[in-house]
Amino acid sequence: MGAVSRPARRPEEDSADVDLVRRIRAGERAAVDGLYQRFSRPAYALARRILADDALAEDVLQEVFVSVWRDPAAFDRSRGTVASWLLGMVHHKAVDAVRREESQRRRRARAEDDLALSAPTGTRYVEEDAFARVVSERVRLALGVLPSLQREALTLAYYGGYTQREVAALTGAPLSTVKTRMLAGMRRLREELGERAGGRSPGGALGGAAVDGSTR
Repeated sequence: MGAVSRPARRPEEDSADVDLVRRIRAGERAAVDGLYQRFSRPAYALARRILADDALAEDVLQEVFVSVWRDPAAFDRSRGTVASWLLGMVHHKAVDAVRREESQRRRRARAEDDLALSAPTGTRYVEEDAFARVVSERVRLALGVLPSLQREALTLAYYGGYTQREVAALTGAPLSTVKTRMLAGMRRLREELGERAGGRSPGGALGGAAVDGSTR
């Protein structure tokens, strides 16, 4: 999974982001455009990696910035940076979109199962696709039980393809703190996945994605 490069955010950049949110609260539509210019690229990249669909990723991006315009007071500076707030919304809405798509796929899968009764090879493909969906859902459920800061770091690494340095830049946390969060989150995640899989972690792909190339 390729990383999406993003330079480290300086304090003055974070302050500028907060000022844009303040102006949005005051009703300045131009401030939404400014925020979009700053974050549309990493936000779209994150949504695209979760959804694997250009059109759905665009829909999520539009939904996020409409939400920012409608409820800018949802941003709480004491809980993190504007970057982490926006990307957190992108992750949440993208996962919701995945669930909606999953429901539609299940309905289609039931129809495919009927056709597969007379096609053994087709049945095998349906079963493999169903297993992949189960593994993906287990990962999402396991991420949901982690503390928010650990979940944020691992989500950016796994779904967003960011390195640990880039996660630190996006969240405004020191690199050493990000490494600690990701290590603790991975330990908890392995335990959770092991419990959900009856003692065997499904696939192990998340572990590699979260830590490989972490200091590039």
